[in-house]
Amino acid sequence: MDPRAQDVLLCDLCETDPLQYCCEHCDINLCTDCVSKHLSDSSKKHKIVPYHLHRKFTPKYSTCLKHADKDCEMYCESCHIPVCITCISSGKHKAHDLSDILEKLSSKKQRIQKDLEELENKIYPRYTEISSAVQTEKAEVETNYGKLATTADQQGKVWHREVTAVVNKRKADIVETKTKHLSLLDKQADEITHRMTEINQAILEMKNILDTNDISLTSTYKSRNDEFNKLPPKIKVTLPSLSLPTINTETLNEMFGLLTSLSVTTVKTLLDEPRLTATIDTEYIQLSSVSCLSEDQVWTCSLNNKTMKLLNLQSKLLTSIQTKSENEPRDIAVTRDGYLVYTDTRDGTVNLIKNKQIQTVITLQGWIPLSVCCTAANNLLVTMVSDDRNQSKVVRYSGSTQKQSIQFDDQGRPLYSSGGYYKYISENRNLDICVADRSASAVVVVNQSGKLRFRYTGHPSNTWQSFTPVGITTDSQSHILTADCDNHRIHILDQDGQFLRYIHCDLRRPLGLCVDIRDNLFVAECRTAEVKKIEYL
Repeated sequence: MDPRAQDVLLCDLCETDPLQYCCEHCDINLCTDCVSKHLSDSSKKHKIVPYHLHRKFTPKYSTCLKHADKDCEMYCESCHIPVCITCISSGKHKAHDLSDILEKLSSKKQRIQKDLEELENKIYPRYTEISSAVQTEKAEVETNYGKLATTADQQGKVWHREVTAVVNKRKADIVETKTKHLSLLDKQADEITHRMTEINQAILEMKNILDTNDISLTSTYKSRNDEFNKLPPKIKVTLPSLSLPTINTETLNEMFGLLTSLSVTTVKTLLDEPRLTATIDTEYIQLSSVSCLSEDQVWTCSLNNKTMKLLNLQSKLLTSIQTKSENEPRDIAVTRDGYLVYTDTRDGTVNLIKNKQIQTVITLQGWIPLSVCCTAANNLLVTMVSDDRNQSKVVRYSGSTQKQSIQFDDQGRPLYSSGGYYKYISENRNLDICVADRSASAVVVVNQSGKLRFRYTGHPSNTWQSFTPVGITTDSQSHILTADCDNHRIHILDQDGQFLRYIHCDLRRPLGLCVDIRDNLFVAECRTAEVKKIEYL
């Protein structure tokens, strides 16, 4: 007989299945299936509780590993092991945190129960949904690639014998591309299936732990829910297309149409709860701007300090540099080449720092530079206000050359508020130009040509709080993020200006924003002079 069978307690009703619950009112032990049968007797007021939480539940003490004749009645929080009285008396656990073994057992099982419920009711269903979506996409692949093959055949019939070789070549390209497409989906499906198998195994192990009173087994449990909570990214594959130009027998191969390559992008979704992952102390009195150099290094500046600092996530100062004029910088940005750019409102310049050497690349006359950002084309976008504070505009520069000026809408009305020094700027992935205009209480978004797309003036349902947008940035999903300074939060919008959600994370007067290549958000807090790194995707 398996000695473990002696520890199995059976249901009092069916006497076959292991007990899981207890009715404290009737003092009867029940398995899962018999709970509903027992509750069907409405003549009594039943109270069903998990058996391990039953007031008469007696746990099985584990035998001490070092003292075989002793049971472990305490748990060492420092060593993470059950200990007996002799262990404690030996002094080896002196100054260690000790807790009652029964309390530890109860809290541990409650955590396991919570993890189990999260896996079964929340995490695993998500994997199931993603897996189903992949399978659906795989089914659509057959249809869509079949249509491409048919198009190729139809075009080939028009061209008859002279294009037969081209038709065969294109069909081969389609098959190859389809194979790559299916390979991508198969790889993702395999990864998801593997993860789901791991979750099922974890669920079984946790259920086994919950079914036993063995404190040694229970104390070794380590939660993997944080690991499983990191869902696999959804891979979006853009289907190739086959162009059908006019027939020209001299350029058969070119004119038949080229199959575009697979375009694979990672689709990220917003986390249910954004997470603060790091805090950087800049040691400024106040902080105004932050710009990412890498995933773990950020440039920072303050409106009351002439020194710009490069810091890592541990708040270590890596390098610092003073402005050329010894004035305080207004804003900073990092170019595609990794060089630092800053604006100087007092002398009306935009400056580039390369190898710790400062070059003035733009000098303004009659205008004051405010905020700056670097574009995908490695141009600079600069917000500026006129010397008399009556006009504002955005100017695009390639090096020192002005390429574009954005100031009025199609009706000749100003796009931006006059005056005001808070006009942070960012270019979105779709090349829209986004300006957080604090004086106008609006985020103003124009397209690449400077035509107004929309204004965002805060969440539509929030009419009792003023909207004070300052810092602004965009991410790989074309989300627009803006810091609502006075309300201590970040607004996330889609590329069309629709509100998606807030980020709070106990922020205090957020000002400057930036996003790194992995879509981690860095928030410059004005009053605390700290940079908060937040994971929100």
